[in-house]
Amino acid sequence: MDRNKQLEYCKKCTKRKFDLKQGLICNLTNQKADFENECEHFEIDKIKISAEIEKQKAVRKSKISFGFSPKQIGNLPVTDLNKKQLYVLAFETAKKLNWNIGFLSESGFIAYTKMSLFSWGEEIQIKIEVGNINIKSECTGSQIVDWGKNRKNIDLFLASFQKSRENIANLNIEEQYSELSKKFLDAEEDIIKPPLNKKEKVFDIISLITPTKGFVVTPIIVVLNILVFTIMAINGVNLLMPSNESLLLWGANFRPLTIQGEWWRLFTSIFLHIGILHLFMNMYALLYIGMLLEPYLGTGRFLFAYLITGISGSIASIYWNDLIISAGASGAIFGMYGVFLALLTTRFIEESARKSLLISIGIFVLYNLANGLKGGIDNAAHIGGLLSGLIIGYAYYPGLKKPDKLLKLLTIGILVLVFSIGSFAIVKNIKSDVADYFNDMQSFEQMEQKALGLYRLPPTSTDQQFILEVDNGIKYWEECLKIIEKADTYDLPDDLHLRNAQIKEYCHLRIRSYQTMRKAFIEHTNKYDNEIFDLNKEIEKIINALRKTK
Repeated sequence: MDRNKQLEYCKKCTKRKFDLKQGLICNLTNQKADFENECEHFEIDKIKISAEIEKQKAVRKSKISFGFSPKQIGNLPVTDLNKKQLYVLAFETAKKLNWNIGFLSESGFIAYTKMSLFSWGEEIQIKIEVGNINIKSECTGSQIVDWGKNRKNIDLFLASFQKSRENIANLNIEEQYSELSKKFLDAEEDIIKPPLNKKEKVFDIISLITPTKGFVVTPIIVVLNILVFTIMAINGVNLLMPSNESLLLWGANFRPLTIQGEWWRLFTSIFLHIGILHLFMNMYALLYIGMLLEPYLGTGRFLFAYLITGISGSIASIYWNDLIISAGASGAIFGMYGVFLALLTTRFIEESARKSLLISIGIFVLYNLANGLKGGIDNAAHIGGLLSGLIIGYAYYPGLKKPDKLLKLLTIGILVLVFSIGSFAIVKNIKSDVADYFNDMQSFEQMEQKALGLYRLPPTSTDQQFILEVDNGIKYWEECLKIIEKADTYDLPDDLHLRNAQIKEYCHLRIRSYQTMRKAFIEHTNKYDNEIFDLNKEIEKIINALRKTK
């Protein structure tokens, strides 16, 4: 028994005393504790325990917990039972409550409740101490309010434990403890590491975005996303609803642009967000899955999976969507949920934890996929990220089960090769009439500028120069018509075909206007002024309509 475990007894023993040189020592021997299992002279300090009981009674307990990881903590001071008795009684109590028990160690055990209407289940940590049982109930799902479930779990345990005590005479404590001890984790693991260990260390916002051992990549990605959003806002991008032009300028994913050579959008789009609410929701989901998953995967595997699933989501988006401007980390986040779902269907995670987390993670994924069906959400990116995450999760499993550096590098190398070939094959087969349409529209705009050269002539221009510019303008407008007629043969959304019809009418009106102005100059007359005015009025009306639908 190490010094810390010995001190657990000494601190609550009536025979303790403090020595300036040695620290806490035994009053009988004037030496530090040297017992291995239990001290034969141990006598629990009932006065101290009673004081702790009174102190707890005075503390007002809130029924509902809030926070990134809602939890409640309770204690049950006991003066007349040893640690073995407390352990067996606590274990029997958890069984009577139908909790799924796992992660047994000398210090205690972890149990999981079943899903309910207001909760996706809770993780119950039971820690056995000298003269005390510490109970912590924490939500396993991503909710920020526990609706009183954690306090209810603790109260149920305390009430049921008292009933179990009444039956202690019928229990063979030594035999039952011996059987339980065979299932204990190694001393260096002890309880209570997986799977909510990192969430336990969250105290405030700063701790959420501070890299620590086993939690490095997630906070860095969160900070990077917030930083990009802040820079966009400083440069004038709307905080609540950025315009399409702003999103495209900053690197959003858009099939017509992406497949025309701007492949970097597949990467940059996963760090952009469409408003502050979009950013908040995604970062919340990322922090939750990151705290659960990164300690298992490690820095390298987690970062690789995040980037690959994010890019896979971007590829799925441009494959499925013609004209959707896509941005956000949700493809990568769904990918990380996919990785975790894959691992939860293996034996990598302890069974009792696996069942509880599989339900909560599964419901989260299904709910968000269903929510994406209502429109305005890029579900293609979600599904692409999720599927790629499942593949990566299963590929990671052998290397996680039996850690080997060479196997880890080999797995990542094979995944890079597979996803590179797959991505190339998918992208190569993406054909976009819309992309061709936008290219043609760029040519149209260039030709239109040439046709409008008439209005850039200086006031000192001669009639001959004016007529020449009108003739050239008519030719340019006819070229514009040919471009639009060609573009109208593409497989386009109905709204673009309607827009083309307006542009055609615009070109015809321009040609008529130029022809009428030519006659007016040749004949040196003002009799066409009203006709020219009416034509320009119709042209202005179409221009305004096109601006509204841009």
